[in-house]
Amino acid sequence: MADQPKRPVLALLTCHWVTMLGAALVTTAGFSWLFVLPVQFRGHASNPYIGIVVFIIIPVIFVLGLVLIPFGIFLARKHVKRMGREFLVDTDRRSYIRKFAIFFAITSALNVVIGTQGTYRAVEHMETVQFCGQSCHVMKPEFSAHQNSPHANVACVDCHVSPGVGGWIASKKAGTRQLLDVVFRRVHYPIASAIESNRLVPSRDTCEQCHWPAKFDSVALRLIFHFRDDATNTQTQTLLMMLIGGGNFGGIHGKHMGPGVEIHYAAKDPKRQEIPWVEYRNHRTGELQTFLVEGSTVATVGNLPRFQMECVDCHNRPTHTFALPERAVDRAMGMGLISPALPFIKKEAVALLKANYQSNDEASQTIPAELARFYERSDPAASSQRSKEISDAGREIAAIYNRNVFPELKVTWGTYPNNLGHTDFPGCFRCHDGAHSTSDQKMTITQDCSTCHEPLAIDEASPGVLKTLGLSERIANLQKR
Repeated sequence: MADQPKRPVLALLTCHWVTMLGAALVTTAGFSWLFVLPVQFRGHASNPYIGIVVFIIIPVIFVLGLVLIPFGIFLARKHVKRMGREFLVDTDRRSYIRKFAIFFAITSALNVVIGTQGTYRAVEHMETVQFCGQSCHVMKPEFSAHQNSPHANVACVDCHVSPGVGGWIASKKAGTRQLLDVVFRRVHYPIASAIESNRLVPSRDTCEQCHWPAKFDSVALRLIFHFRDDATNTQTQTLLMMLIGGGNFGGIHGKHMGPGVEIHYAAKDPKRQEIPWVEYRNHRTGELQTFLVEGSTVATVGNLPRFQMECVDCHNRPTHTFALPERAVDRAMGMGLISPALPFIKKEAVALLKANYQSNDEASQTIPAELARFYERSDPAASSQRSKEISDAGREIAAIYNRNVFPELKVTWGTYPNNLGHTDFPGCFRCHDGAHSTSDQKMTITQDCSTCHEPLAIDEASPGVLKTLGLSERIANLQKR
């Protein structure tokens, strides 16, 4: 035993291909981690789907390599025994070192080339809107809505991933869960919104990075078009002066998010459409008021989930907005995308949108064809003289459908309520319904319209204020284009 030569570690590492493969996998995993990691810690987390690479693929490769190395050494020991002592003479040491150095150099060089050319670009691509929306079929509704929103040029990760290491880790876990749900068909349709699933990233970490509530100090004008379903599509317009406010200026944001103001509420349903309990607290004045809806008591709401009010409780669809048929057609006609001069276009457009289609492709083909046939049957003159307007209207109606309805994913009109306003969904009236009162009935959450907006014109055929503002002619020209 004493005269048995020692087996050099390098010999054991280099004389069997399994050990070399294990070392290659460990090296590859290590380099991949180094290339991916800096991208993740740039101050804001990347796309959640990159978590599959960081937390599953790379660790699996690394662990597999670690397992193969000792297994290869075990096989190498048996190989050495078969070869005999002459296989381990000291003169072979340089050969082992040279072989290991060449292997390590080649593996490192390949990893550098692959990593620099592929890994960084792949990670960058996985942060794009196209990857988030088009790589996963179930995200089609949200992707379509995002393309037609005020935030169309904002990356998904800027709003859906919290900044910093904590947000980065959370996004990786979420991305992994989402992928596994899709792969193993565990997704329930329609997919629940982030509010409904209670996985929403706090708006203070996302929205308020750009939209600071304390700095809103102005008003905004909101023009609402409405067309009747008669032959001439009689048009009326509503103009509201929205009292946005903010900070100490009062208004909508000041009342709900002003300095010292903190509002909590309880919801009866996951979509948070029924709110029986509201607590208002002002830390500056010391005011504290609790409001209960009629028919509720402290005992009945005691076990309901409670939340602190934030931006997304009202602005719950700031980017992924889904309209209702009448509202969508009114807006398209008001913007001149559908000609208001076409007889009965409002009535027919809404009817086509509410029809049942098996897929978006079927809607894209059927809607323009059915609109053309309608005018061929009911108004041959319009069919021949306004063929281009009818064709353009058909395409726009189909586009409206394809932005809001996705039959294969069970997303239809009204699937995702929009809490901004109170005309299409309860919205503001979830609390401001005149039925939320204090226990002594001395105070009620107001339903006074002037609290949030001042009406400058309500369903007027030709609002004088639009002429004063110089907008009447511009709107008319827009609709004639």
